[in-house]
Amino acid sequence: MGANYKIIVSSCKIVIIMSVYKNDKLKQFKIALESLYNQTFKDFDIFIQCDGELPKALEKFLDSEYENGRIKQLNKRTQNMGLAYSLNELIKIGIKNKYKYFIRMDADDISQCERVEKQYKFMEQNNDLDVSGTYIKEFSDSFLYDKIIYYPLRHDDLFQFFKKRVPVAHVSAIFRNTFFRKAGLYDTENHISNEDTLMWMKGFKANCKFANLDYIGVKVRVTSDFFDRRSGFEKVISDFNNRRKVIQILNYGLVSYFYAIVMVLINLLPASFKKVAYKFFR
Repeated sequence: MGANYKIIVSSCKIVIIMSVYKNDKLKQFKIALESLYNQTFKDFDIFIQCDGELPKALEKFLDSEYENGRIKQLNKRTQNMGLAYSLNELIKIGIKNKYKYFIRMDADDISQCERVEKQYKFMEQNNDLDVSGTYIKEFSDSFLYDKIIYYPLRHDDLFQFFKKRVPVAHVSAIFRNTFFRKAGLYDTENHISNEDTLMWMKGFKANCKFANLDYIGVKVRVTSDFFDRRSGFEKVISDFNNRRKVIQILNYGLVSYFYAIVMVLINLLPASFKKVAYKFFR
């Protein structure tokens, strides 16, 4: 079953969009959802897209949460289409039902209890913003790793920052619906690319206004295969091509190619060396 573009009866302005696929762990997903249920600000809905067939226990849990009303929209499909495609389906439903804000959440991350409240108030107080994010804290259950990732706060600084790194942590993003009207939806041509890189490029090109909040909003789980997933040659080349597109379209110049090549070299390193390199280059 694909996206069901039904009319949703809700007074909420905010929808949290999540995609779940076969490799997501039920225990971690429950923790992720609990971090949403425990928010200090609770006036939001949750949309979830099942991206392909899921393990029976995970699917049964999702059905239960949907039936008891904790999940507002649950879409299912048998084919895995990738995160960008899944998010687009949920965004289309949200736009059709006139939600004002869209918040990203991954199935294994943890939102701090004040995240929604702080991000919602920040966007309401800054009506010119189309998208904003927060700092993130990466952690691991399986090996020693703990790092806070900081980002610039203001639009002009973020545009300059994008010359070498993404300006907003995708998992921490809150979009005003104006962002999608200006920039469009996620690019779905390439499954293995980082979907956020091209999205931020489209946002800047469309004159969307960016910012970040001086706050650690999301704890991001780094699994044992986190670094391996960035090592495949096809993946590395795809990411480099995306960076090249960003440089060309946003007129960043030759210096940006240096950073792009450095990241290619880092991502081609063995995972053990990459863990060390990421601590210095992220």
